[in-house]
Amino acid sequence: MNESTLYVVATPIGNLGDITLRALEVLKSVDVIAAEDTRHTSGLLTHFGITKKLIAVHEHNERQSAQVLLSRLRAGESIALVTDAGTPGISDPGAIVVDVLREEGVKVVPVPGASAVITALSASGITEDGFSFVGFLPASGSQRRKRLVACKSLAHTLVFYEAPHRIVQCVADMSSVLGGERRITIARELTKTFETFHRCALRDAEAWLESDPNQQRGEFVLLVEAAPVKAEAAISEDAEQTLKVLLAELPLKQAVKLAATITEAKKNDLYELALQLKD
Repeated sequence: MNESTLYVVATPIGNLGDITLRALEVLKSVDVIAAEDTRHTSGLLTHFGITKKLIAVHEHNERQSAQVLLSRLRAGESIALVTDAGTPGISDPGAIVVDVLREEGVKVVPVPGASAVITALSASGITEDGFSFVGFLPASGSQRRKRLVACKSLAHTLVFYEAPHRIVQCVADMSSVLGGERRITIARELTKTFETFHRCALRDAEAWLESDPNQQRGEFVLLVEAAPVKAEAAISEDAEQTLKVLLAELPLKQAVKLAATITEAKKNDLYELALQLKD
């Protein structure tokens, strides 16, 4: 391992067989491992026969922990940063640590691997280009709906994480705010024994979840299709109003030509509208 280097290491999101050979080599070789939950990470290390000193770095102590890690890194140690599952900093602790250490000039090396958002997208069958990763929505119903309103018009797939105790209300709010006709793919317990993918209209998602309490268990990735593309009006309201004013004073062809110049609307569209207005 390089001295004074932070390795951001992705760990399995469920199936321990998904850990990479490189991740195992890094975890074996670094001086210390910074973990979201030391007890959880101890289980992972024990499974692979790794013994290593652990430092807790969780959501509520990231800035303080960053200073502890900085001191160790400046002393020449190498450190691996992990979360309970998946990639640090992706709706998991780690981003603040990386930000602080980069600002201090520390070398940061990613060790890629499992990520729930990419795992869900790869098996969803969604063909739209691009996606917005929203992560976890607020726990408060009013704040959750407010965030959904902000996402409503985005023209690409929306990806959310959700916990089991909020999943039913979450999809109900999605249907209400985003529109029940949109399709949702519910990905549950990815890479685990009871992995489930279910695709339906948002209006039907709540009923599907409530029909089987088992489908409300585990961790969720929700993929909601993009906002429908609205057909642009052939002629804007401003162009139509301009044409009306000109038609009141000028012959039809002259009014159309001038309106097209002023508004940059298509001349043929304006001509068709002018004929309708004259009639």
